[in-house]
Amino acid sequence: MRRGFETLTSYLESARALPLRDYVPLAEAHENISEIDASCCASQLSRAEPDDDINYTVLSLLLLEAHGADLSTVDVARMWLNRLPLGMTFTAERAAYRILAEKGDEWFANRGEPGFDLAECADNPYNDWIGAQIRTDLYGWVCVGRPELAADLARRDAELSHRGDGVEGARFVAALGAAIPGSDSLDDAVGEVLALIPAGSGAAAAIQLGVKLAGDPDGGAAIRAEYVGMSPVHTLNNLALVVWSLLSHPDDYSAAVGEAVAAGLDTDCNGATVGGLWGLQGKPIPQRWRAPWQGRVGVSLAGMSELPLDALVDRTVAVAQSLA
Repeated sequence: MRRGFETLTSYLESARALPLRDYVPLAEAHENISEIDASCCASQLSRAEPDDDINYTVLSLLLLEAHGADLSTVDVARMWLNRLPLGMTFTAERAAYRILAEKGDEWFANRGEPGFDLAECADNPYNDWIGAQIRTDLYGWVCVGRPELAADLARRDAELSHRGDGVEGARFVAALGAAIPGSDSLDDAVGEVLALIPAGSGAAAAIQLGVKLAGDPDGGAAIRAEYVGMSPVHTLNNLALVVWSLLSHPDDYSAAVGEAVAAGLDTDCNGATVGGLWGLQGKPIPQRWRAPWQGRVGVSLAGMSELPLDALVDRTVAVAQSLA
């Protein structure tokens, strides 16, 4: 974790991109430049490039279009087998997928219930890592004013691959997305949704740490120190970072996202989660963040390689209306 943060900071310093307030520039002279995907750098962007986080958001949309509020964990498993390439899964999701592939042939062929206990899929060493937390944003977007429903939909999705704090992080992000539009402030929304998370859980403690550090410019360092030795893609350290960066910059989208990324850990996931939650306040997002996409969203799902942003927005609104 420490080496990753230091490498990131070194790169951003060489690109003269600190404090980070925009897309990461291409620093061609940096020693790690061979590991950089130039198409994702500032001035090189032509669309939102394919990413596993975006895949899961689109899958959530497909699931809700097909099943609405009746969505089940079995539906999620079937959608993965239908649409999600194994090569675009990681850690807990890949472990769960392998069990589905090994044991679910007859079930999948008959489109019935699984012939094994689906909970086995979540019996893996990564089930409290960040995977589920990055899958569930859309459940909040379509359940405005109903954080309990958003949290429950997130739970049904998350339980395919996660347990414990891995599920609670997903529930929190989804519920927070549902609560923000109707709240007077981000602080109020976080307080409301924290009540849905089991007291004494690791997730609750991570949220409370993020709240405590809000406004502290050294909050990222404090969170890394609190969770030293923990995987950089664990739910808890990243959940604390999301809460800290979001609450630290309620009126500055660029700072909220930039600090979430520059703090290290799971940079792409945290930046996306913070950006999505921040935008639900209804405040304007600077045009420079949207213009480079040209309305194009790359995905890597079966039968899909690129989707128009406007169509995704329209479909998301339609699902929200149907759930309402």
